[in-house]
Amino acid sequence: MTIELTYLTLTTLLAASLWIPFVIGVNTTTFERPEENRPPDPAAMSAWVHRAYRAHLNLMEQFPPFAAIVLVAHMAGVSTMVTVVATAAFFWLRLAQAIWMVGDFPQIPVRPIIFTSAWICILLIGWQIIAA
Repeated sequence: MTIELTYLTLTTLLAASLWIPFVIGVNTTTFERPEENRPPDPAAMSAWVHRAYRAHLNLMEQFPPFAAIVLVAHMAGVSTMVTVVATAAFFWLRLAQAIWMVGDFPQIPVRPIIFTSAWICILLIGWQIIAA
């Protein structure tokens, strides 16, 4: 398996597991539950639970394009130092972003920097495909 597919697998596992802090928070937080059988409103919960929900959603926004571009690169036989570094960076950036959000570290503009950096990783992989 290529390094790019390894990091795609790790990112998939992260995306598949990032709901866990939110569910733990929902089940350990006291809040008024709606009478209908609807998911709880994250805004009505503890701040860390809401941040865990947002961290999961944030990864889910970038995961489909990342997965698609890594698979296209693999199918096209494109594997360069740029694709290797970009896939690794994407995974570590997304992991750092999740930890940063749930951990409520100081609110300097880290989240938008991480999101934009991960987006650039996707663009770099795409650029390598087009340039091949």
